[in-house]
Amino acid sequence: MRLPEWLRTDTLTGLRETRKLLRSYGVSTVCEEARCPNRGYCFKKPTAAFMILGDRCTRNCCFCSVMPGVPSAPDGDEPQRIALAAKEMGLRYVVVTSVTRDDLPDGGAMHFVKTIRSIGAILPKALIEVLIPDFNGNSGSIGHVISAGPDVLNHNIETVRRLYDSVRPDADYDRSLSVLKEASSTAGNTLIKSGLMLGLGETSEEVIETMKDLRMSGCEMISIGQYLQPSKYNLPVKEYVRPEVFDRYRSVAKDMGFRFVASAPLVRSSMNAEELFLLSR
Repeated sequence: MRLPEWLRTDTLTGLRETRKLLRSYGVSTVCEEARCPNRGYCFKKPTAAFMILGDRCTRNCCFCSVMPGVPSAPDGDEPQRIALAAKEMGLRYVVVTSVTRDDLPDGGAMHFVKTIRSIGAILPKALIEVLIPDFNGNSGSIGHVISAGPDVLNHNIETVRRLYDSVRPDADYDRSLSVLKEASSTAGNTLIKSGLMLGLGETSEEVIETMKDLRMSGCEMISIGQYLQPSKYNLPVKEYVRPEVFDRYRSVAKDMGFRFVASAPLVRSSMNAEELFLLSR
């Protein structure tokens, strides 16, 4: 389908200098690996969502362009390099995500902890958001990350229950809800966040039911955006959801009690994360 006017964006502006800086520290971003349509906007600021634990994922989600495969061993110096890159970029809010590492006993949780601590040591005033995988539902792994004290813990539900087998064949809807519930039960001052992408064939009723499930699981912040096919190997877009529909979902989510809702076609869970956090306080 032809891309509608409200989804057209310049992905090239501002890429070069930020890319050069990131390469100099040998760090990856989900912005590039997942071919985010907003990467030009974010890199120009500059800001980025750092991706730890390699560039190969042990799962093969059908919406994602991150390459599946056998990952390399965790890089012990990576947390320090990310902290230094964040400092040179002048970041006040640092977003860290990862590939899924089912090959590691803790799913990579302690690498998240080391990264949070490295950023805290080098940028003590920076706010930190982590976007975690499901750690196979391991409560110990979730607890380790929470205990490191991120300001926001994000785990994206991504889509509605009915579509999980076709969109996220190696994941589980209820397991993702349990991750959010487990995190919420021990969160302290950490805000719990999740995200949905639309346009994969879900119904309005299913979207609202998913929002209810997230709220019941302790989720306080939600992002809702349009799915865009990142490559020909990924799932095709079934529908380009109109902006006014996103506006309606924003109102419904606010009525449910979410502290902050970002709902628009080009919304991504890490985009404008600092502004969303500050508005939720």
